[in-house]
Amino acid sequence: MKKAFLCIALMLTLGCICVQAQSQANSPTATQTQTTPAPKPPAWLDRRVRDEAAKFEGTVNLYAKNLDTGAEYSFGGDERVRTASTIKIAIMIEAFARVTEGKAKWTDDLVLTKEKKINGSGILQEFTEGLHLTFRDAVTLMMVMSDNSATNLVIDALGGADAVNTRMQSLGLTDTRLMRKIGGGGDSLEGKKEENKRFGWGRTSPHEMVSLVEKLERGEIISPAVSKEMIELMKREQTQDGIWRELWRMPRATKSGALDALRSNVGIIYHPRGRIALAITCDDMPEPNWTADNPAFHLMSRLSEIFIDGLGK
Repeated sequence: MKKAFLCIALMLTLGCICVQAQSQANSPTATQTQTTPAPKPPAWLDRRVRDEAAKFEGTVNLYAKNLDTGAEYSFGGDERVRTASTIKIAIMIEAFARVTEGKAKWTDDLVLTKEKKINGSGILQEFTEGLHLTFRDAVTLMMVMSDNSATNLVIDALGGADAVNTRMQSLGLTDTRLMRKIGGGGDSLEGKKEENKRFGWGRTSPHEMVSLVEKLERGEIISPAVSKEMIELMKREQTQDGIWRELWRMPRATKSGALDALRSNVGIIYHPRGRIALAITCDDMPEPNWTADNPAFHLMSRLSEIFIDGLGK
């Protein structure tokens, strides 16, 4: 009799446990946590983007994502595009990784020679040959002023472009590649491939660039502390003529790039409606315009504000 009673009690206990587990699995909170999809952008967003792109004399590719809600939008965002100086984000990541791994030091001495001076953006080209600067100073100049001479000094210190590409591959990025140093020389394995010649200095896709800055913002590259340090460096970029140019009071972390026929911009804006990550490339412009009134800058500005409305929470 005692054994029979114990068996019945055990069966009742197990039954209660099963019912409770099933109830928890079917609860609204559990279901929402597992299956709630990211909100879809409104239908008007695609119409607005296409209308703006149609008025622009050139090719537009972009990808945007609200990092808080997961809402995203793509307009040719998976197409491979030329990077111009936005590839410097990838170079920065490799530099921080090397220091973190103990393979380099921020105090390492770099020397500016006549051969290492590069025209274009930056200020080091105006300095006297033989100038000594630290590895950290060169990385800072590369990101804050997009200094081309500093960039080549950093690439040399990293051992070449292949190191950057290996790092990108380890992060699961297959489109983002550095081909060589600015102005030529030091070709990477990717840069030697004939199909990559059309990209010039670097290759990526807007989708991958957004993925890259998202990983930084979420603290997923190297470590949360180092990722934050890189984001803080991007917040100090001095050229801000493109995305969110009218929202200059709003915090943002960005990197821009420019060639005669191209303007590109990558970044995150920290807006009350969400952290909006955006990458835009405007290429094939019919004539060079090196002023702040380049049509691509105005297009980027308009589109970036449209995405706050279209993807904002």
